Amino acid sequence: MVTPEQITHYILNIPPAPTVVRETLQFVRQGDLVKAAKCAEEDPALKLYLKTLVNRPIYGFRNEVHELSQIFGILGISTAQQILYHYLLTLLVPKEWQLFTLNNHTFYDLQASLSRKWEKILRHLNLLDHDTESAITLLPASIIVCDALFGGCKIEVAQLRSVKALDYNTILYRLSKYTLFDICTLIAEKWEMSPKIGHIVYASSGSSQSAEGDELILAKWMHLLLFYELSQSPYVSAGLNEFIDFQIEFVEDIYESFMQVMEYHESNC
Repeated sequence: MVTPEQITHYILNIPPAPTVVRETLQFVRQGDLVKAAKCAEEDPALKLYLKTLVNRPIYGFRNEVHELSQIFGILGISTAQQILYHYLLTLLVPKEWQLFTLNNHTFYDLQASLSRKWEKILRHLNLLDHDTESAITLLPASIIVCDALFGGCKIEVAQLRSVKALDYNTILYRLSKYTLFDICTLIAEKWEMSPKIGHIVYASSGSSQSAEGDELILAKWMHLLLFYELSQSPYVSAGLNEFIDFQIEFVEDIYESFMQVMEYHESNC
């Protein structure tokens, strides 16, 4: 089963952000999307990722977008930063998923869907900025980490879960005193993300007692969005609805407003 030593080893082996990505992010944060696009051109893998992701049906472009200058111009500063963080997550995506019945296309669709809905939520709350929009990119890292840590001991985990209906996050904490959200925060630090991003994602577990103000509001909406998304059929089939516990009490005060935003989003897609 998972030990603290395994977690430490996993974190140490997380690759640093590539130089081109760091430089592209720097230009994006400065608001210079022209230089950001030119910088991104230097990394063929990044260029292919951006073109592939942006041209997925969920983004709704009628004609395929080819030029990075056009892609960055369409995305704008906040969304460009968000998608660059999405790209960093591809450094962690397994070649073959072991615990969850996923493939990379399904995972990228999940990333894109969460991002689009999160943007709608932030506009509704009037809390949209570069870091709040990018915070959603770190959330799927918890899925990758869960698969990496538990994928090699599926039988033992299944036996444990057959005795007690525990989610993976709870099992991890009982074994190691780490949660999936602790590890996501460490990933954010390693990739030099804004501390605000790590704080929001950590609080979205629903178990943090330190969040307050706007950070607490965002954490509640992110928690509910995650479970709303993972209740969709493809992700239930993949087993993703069981990896963390849904904290009903944490989000009950926003549930009605959340569903109204989601219904409006679905009706306008």
